[in-house]
Amino acid sequence: MQTWNEMKELQPLAAQMLMNSFKKNRISHAYLFQGSRGTGKKDMAALFAKAIFCPNREGAEPCQNCRECKRIDSGNHPDLHWVEPDGQSIKKEQILHLQKEFTYTGLESNRKVYIVVDADKMTTNASNRLLKFLEEPSKQTTAMLLTESGQTMLDTIRSRCQLLAFQPLNPARVEKRLVEEGVSQSNAKLLAALTNNLSEALEMNEDEWFANVRKLVIQLIEVLQNKPNEGLLFINHQWMPHFKERTQMQRGLDVLMLWFQDVINDYLDRDDAMVFITEKERVSQAAMKWSRQSAAHCLSKILEAKRKINQNVHPNLVMEQLTLQLQR
Repeated sequence: MQTWNEMKELQPLAAQMLMNSFKKNRISHAYLFQGSRGTGKKDMAALFAKAIFCPNREGAEPCQNCRECKRIDSGNHPDLHWVEPDGQSIKKEQILHLQKEFTYTGLESNRKVYIVVDADKMTTNASNRLLKFLEEPSKQTTAMLLTESGQTMLDTIRSRCQLLAFQPLNPARVEKRLVEEGVSQSNAKLLAALTNNLSEALEMNEDEWFANVRKLVIQLIEVLQNKPNEGLLFINHQWMPHFKERTQMQRGLDVLMLWFQDVINDYLDRDDAMVFITEKERVSQAAMKWSRQSAAHCLSKILEAKRKINQNVHPNLVMEQLTLQLQR
């Protein structure tokens, strides 16, 4: 369940603009929700639809308990239509079906709402059909187009929509939401430092592969501290088998960077900025091996390794070189 107060915490400007639509009784016939994945577009669209249909609405706030609200939650409201990609794209036939549905009188009222998820994935034919739909708006119809990349959509579609820009979530807000979703504080800290995408963070939290990334980074640091001569052995027998793809390698290096940032945070007594909060003692021990300057040097070398991975340099060579550089 989402309320406007919750949505204002995530997306203050977009939420306020939609709330104002009810205060001024000026609901647009079409909106374009534009923002990266995980920024709350679908939740906002569902809440806006509830506010449109709820008979017990107070201001912009739907009651959440009536038949209308509950059917929207369950995906069974007859006058709310969701359109999502069929495979890799939204096809012309899906828009034609939507148009056919809208020729019928609303089953509950004359109101109808449709939400197009990943609207940038419409085929050219589907986009042209939707454009014709938008060119002849009904006062009783509201469209919400959700996209991560509005620039790839037809300018003629964009111009007929009220644009709402969804901003990336800040790390503190992502961390708070993750904890509310049942993620441990230590994992929430790490995930919020890696991504501002709430959906991606929750997926990573459930991924056993990612859980082992944290362990491998800590093990690598321990090897570099206590058994530096075994560093290359660890990379080839423990690290590389886990990071089989370049995207996985990048993720591992991101976590390694956060470790050395924590070493610098330890020097600066910035406990509130620490990511590895359950390994604080280990971070302090690492600070005895790596000075603040050498930790900063390590960060630059990790960034250099990330660039080489992107440039298709062989990952084994990149990691072996990085390991030798981190030992110095």
